Amino acid sequence: MGYSAKDYSNLIGMKGFSQTLLNNHFTLYQGYVNNTNKLWDLLNAMLKEGKAGTPQYSELKRRFGFEFNGMRLHEYYFENLGGKKPPEKTGKLAEKVPGAYGSFDAWEQDFKATGAMRGIGWVILYQDNVSGWLFNQWINEHEVGHAAGCQPILVMDVFEHAFMTDYGLKRADYINAFFQNVNWDVVTSRLK
Repeated sequence: MGYSAKDYSNLIGMKGFSQTLLNNHFTLYQGYVNNTNKLWDLLNAMLKEGKAGTPQYSELKRRFGFEFNGMRLHEYYFENLGGKKPPEKTGKLAEKVPGAYGSFDAWEQDFKATGAMRGIGWVILYQDNVSGWLFNQWINEHEVGHAAGCQPILVMDVFEHAFMTDYGLKRADYINAFFQNVNWDVVTSRLK
């Protein structure tokens, strides 16, 4: 078993994201894929050797969650980029967002405000698989803070590597560029 990094080179040329920033980000993503595979192999080898109860196994098991989620969150992030049109004011997403936030504009304001918070991490629009409710969530680290039983609908990376090359400390400018490049068809397709 092993994961392969997906090719997101189609995003090069996206307005507001330099080729340098994107290539660095793709390299970082490749590292998460590589480390996920390495950890999986190490954990399986240790299990076969009877070392599952060791502190080393425990730490590698914890690290696996970080690397795997780093890989997967980057895939969600890259896949919901590359759009060239504004969000539709009708359709599944436009119908569901007002139920939680009152309006699409209020939801967008909350998403952007969440992304502008001090700290590093991710902003994720989740859909609760039980109720269908949509909500924005801050994720501090890849493996901490995810809402159980929820589907990521829109994912924005707000670690410094996602914006510092192009925007320095102007995170709000990055967030605006992100919104100009969201592929709303992909986002909508994630809804249940």
